[in-house]
This record gives sequence, structure tokens and C-alpha cells, in this order.
Amino acid sequence: MTHFDTSGLQPAQERLTEQGIDVVRLGYADLIGVDRGRDVLVNRFARTVGSGVAFCRSVFGTTPRGGVVDFEGGLSAGLPDVQAFPDLDTLLPVPWEPGVAHCIADVFNPDGTPSRESPRFVLRQICEQFQELGLTPVVGPELEFYVLEESPESPSGWKRYGEGTGNVYTSGFTGDPQNVLLDALRHLGNYGLEVISANHEFSSGQFEINLWHGEALDAADRAHRFKDAIKELARRRGQLATFMPKPFNDEGGSGYHLHFSIADADGTPLFHDPADPYGLSEMARHAIGGLLAHARAVAALNNPTINSYKRFGPDTLAPWLIDWGLDNRSAMVRIPPERGSGTRLELRLGDASANSYLAIAGMLAAVLLGIRNKIEPPEPLIGYGYDETRSEKLPQSLSDALDALEQDKELADLLGQPFVNAFVAYKRDEVERFRTWITDWEFHEYTYHI
Repeated sequence: MTHFDTSGLQPAQERLTEQGIDVVRLGYADLIGVDRGRDVLVNRFARTVGSGVAFCRSVFGTTPRGGVVDFEGGLSAGLPDVQAFPDLDTLLPVPWEPGVAHCIADVFNPDGTPSRESPRFVLRQICEQFQELGLTPVVGPELEFYVLEESPESPSGWKRYGEGTGNVYTSGFTGDPQNVLLDALRHLGNYGLEVISANHEFSSGQFEINLWHGEALDAADRAHRFKDAIKELARRRGQLATFMPKPFNDEGGSGYHLHFSIADADGTPLFHDPADPYGLSEMARHAIGGLLAHARAVAALNNPTINSYKRFGPDTLAPWLIDWGLDNRSAMVRIPPERGSGTRLELRLGDASANSYLAIAGMLAAVLLGIRNKIEPPEPLIGYGYDETRSEKLPQSLSDALDALEQDKELADLLGQPFVNAFVAYKRDEVERFRTWITDWEFHEYTYHI
């Protein structure tokens, strides 16, 4: 007997066959947001996935360099299995790969309980707590990224695509000589990801694509697929797309901004209050208060790499302080000028390396605590937000952010302690590997004179 509901598998197999699709790519996000998966032939789809598709549990902790980081129930437990079962509501044809569909999987332990290390489960359980209050969190993701092309002259082997200055918000071939952005926008539109617009960003080869807002889990699913799709489309052109927070010393970083609001069970937005001086409801204020109160811990999820903290600082258009402001892009939490049904907050903390499920889960957990504990924010920032005498600084390193996450017991309880333990173990390994690695900076700084 299977513990999964298999009733939809055979009808799905038949629909796929009718559509000319012969392979389903069954994938799920690991701790850093990489899509881990298997390709499954459609002619045996229902049979193959009916009991779940086995993966080694420790794949959640695979590093970019191929190491395996231990966490409870992983490597030291003998590398046991988890089972991935398709969420058929997420089954979509891949427009640039004829005959292939992608399906997001939920991950379970062999006894049928959810895998608590799974980023999608972490977000789902927090969404369920909002639902118990009759609330629906609504999220609109905005992601920036760089496109690179091969360069034998570059030490890294890559250079920025479309090199040129002052090309922010230019369209067409001016800053995009191969029209890669327009090509990506069209493919993503055909993929059902609800992308809405795209633009050239400040830096050479840097672009932003925005996704339409939606319920939090759906938004995270689409953002997760978006990042994987952008990288796949670049590979088809012999290019490299990267969501690394700050890949260059002489150019700015790539952010991951989250527009956020809450609706009631009937879909009515709850963040506007025309009687408030700022047009914000009590719930909106408490949401801001929660984000500020738990910002240091949330940074570990929204800024999850060593490189993340090189993006922060004065005059970067990335936040540096724990503050909020009205239509102020130098604040960590910006309140866009729209009111009424468009009232929302924009969390500008995150960078593009963040796992979409975890970035949104961290934000929602902090907001939920703000609402529960009725946390009132201070007065909003006025002016340019890099005066450290006004507000507390965000963590200045990944180690500091991990310390804050471990110490924030309220937030950790919402995220789930097994997940937090696994995530911290994974990231502590990253910190330690970096600590002992000799960098190019050290070589150039010391070898000649020392």
C-alpha cells in the first residue's frame, strides 16, 4: 500500500501522452535552491512515481563543490532515502525542450511524514499557520541576475555580457546586443511563470525580471523555476547566468526583493487604512515591526552566502541598516506609494542567491511574529538610509547572521528546529571552507612586499 494519493497519476500520464510529452522532470529544491531531480519516462509515469521516487536524503546538503554536509538523519545515519512525490498542480511543459514537462515534488520520509529539511515544506507549514488565522500571504518576487560570456582573457574564464555604461532601463540592442532578455521573457511567458516585465539594470550584463504576485507558495514555486529557467536558457546560448550576490568588485550586486501583503479569506487586502497618517493598517505596521525585530535572523535565509555580505554597505542601493521608509529605496523595508488594494511592503533585504522558499518563509515567519506579538515599528526613515547612528546594522557576515538565526528561538520554532539545524550545519561548513581557502586578494596583497 502506498501512503500517497495516486488517483491523479494515470490521468496525468494520459494527458501528457496526448500533448506529445514523453519525459517528466521531477524536481525539488535543496537547501541552496538547486533543483534536484530525475527524468521519468511518461509511458511508465504512474507506475514509477506511485510510491514516490527515491533520493538520498543527504542530497539536501550537497555543496556547490560536490561535498556532502552532514545533518541529523543524513550522512552519519548511513545516507538514508527520502521519497519525492509529484504535486500534479505544478506540472508544466518546458517550452524550450520539446517533449519535456517539469513537475515540482514534495519530499517525504519513508514513513510518509514530510521531510522537515525540505524548503518547500518549511514554507508550506508557515503558510498553513496564516491560513489558521484566516489570512493569505501574497508575494511578488523581483530578481536580478548577471549574464556572462566566455572570455579566455579573464582569470575566471567569463566576462560581463554587453559591456557598456549607463544602460539602466535601456531597451533593445543598446545594452543587450543579442536580445537575450527579450528571448528569456518570451520563453518564461510561455512557461506559465506569470512573468510580467523585464529591464536592464545598472550594471553591464545585469537584468531584472519581475513576477506577478500570488499566494506565497505559488510565488515561491514560480520564482524557484524562474531561476533554474534563466540558467538553462543561458546555457543554450553558451552563456552563464548567475544569481551570485556580488560577482564583481567594480559593479553592483544582484538583489531579491519581495513585495508582500496579506488578504483575508475572501481575498480582501488588509494593509490599507485611510485613517492612518501613512495609510497603513495595524496589521501592516505589525508586519513591519516583526521584520525589523527579526531582521538579523531573517538575513541568514535572505542573504545566505559568504558573498552576500559584500553587497551591503553605504551607497549600494542594498540595505545596510534595520529600518523602514515610505517609498525609500535606501531602507530595508520600503513602503511603495500605492494605497488601497495596492498597499504593500517591499522587503529589500534579500539577494539573488537566496532559496526562494526560504527567503519567503523567513519573511513570513517574521511577519507572523510581528502580528502575534503586536510589534509596533519606530518612526520611518527620512532621507538617505546609511547613517548608522540612526538604526542598528544588519549582520556584516554570514557567521553573524547564522548566530542570530540560532539565537532567535521564536523564528526557529516557526521554521522548524530540524530545518534550522540542517541549514546552520550546511552554512557553517561553507564558512569554515572559506576561512581556510587562500584567495586571489591575499596573494596579490602579500606576495610582493612580504
